[in-house]
Amino acid sequence: MTLTAWVNGRFLPLDEATVHIEDRGFQFADGVYEVIACFGGTFLDLDAHLNRLQRSSESINIQLPVSLTELKSLIEQTYRHNPFDDAMIYVQITRGAAPRSHLPGAELTPTMVITSRNLPMPSAQKISAGVAAITLEDMRWKRCDIKSIALLASVIGKQEAAYRGADETFWLDEDGNVLEGCATNCFAAIHGMLVTHPLDHQVLGGITRQMVLKVAKAQGISVEERPWKLTETGLTECMMSSTTNAVMPVCHINGEKVGTGIPGPMSMQLRRLMLDEFETLKVST
Repeated sequence: MTLTAWVNGRFLPLDEATVHIEDRGFQFADGVYEVIACFGGTFLDLDAHLNRLQRSSESINIQLPVSLTELKSLIEQTYRHNPFDDAMIYVQITRGAAPRSHLPGAELTPTMVITSRNLPMPSAQKISAGVAAITLEDMRWKRCDIKSIALLASVIGKQEAAYRGADETFWLDEDGNVLEGCATNCFAAIHGMLVTHPLDHQVLGGITRQMVLKVAKAQGISVEERPWKLTETGLTECMMSSTTNAVMPVCHINGEKVGTGIPGPMSMQLRRLMLDEFETLKVST
């Protein structure tokens, strides 16, 4: 399949899809993005993604170049150009191109790029064994609730995790509370309750995170959004969520077992529930 991208009003072969060398996304990471899953032609919580994109954009004073209705249509068209069974739609909006200056001009035209690729899924081995994580002191900026393209800290965290034979880095605040991962939200089973850090400027409101909490409550699992530490008494499981992982059990952190060191019952129950939700989307098309 020849991949096709939408760039500033045109569909182009991916290899020909380019933006200006002085685009502020390239020079300043001055932009925002979204990653949306699509199963069998049905998008996962598309409205929630678009609303978050709008909030992120407004938070840094970038005007969306099209309406949300028009953007939804462009996303659907991009998918039809790249119709994978399970697709990952990427939308990026920057402030636009201008001579390099920290202070942007007042009349810039935003740059918008949309791509569709195959959605990578974790291997059966990772699911059965669970994944490993490390922790690092949070080094990111203080507005993690904005889905910014400025992801250098996450790149560093992912590199350090890989160097230490792990899959993800979890960021800790100055008190040792678990915030979130480089590209995931984090949860723990503590005394049989699903616990995750509350939404604030340190944590991105993940769309998959929101779905995990919804299906957990629907199954009668008690949910608590509060700061939590890996050292808490009664912590038996950890897990992470994202568009690509749904729910993934995290069985080793910093080389130490979490609980029994194998995927726990709550993690696997929530993973099955999330995958059932995804399958329902496919059947409904």
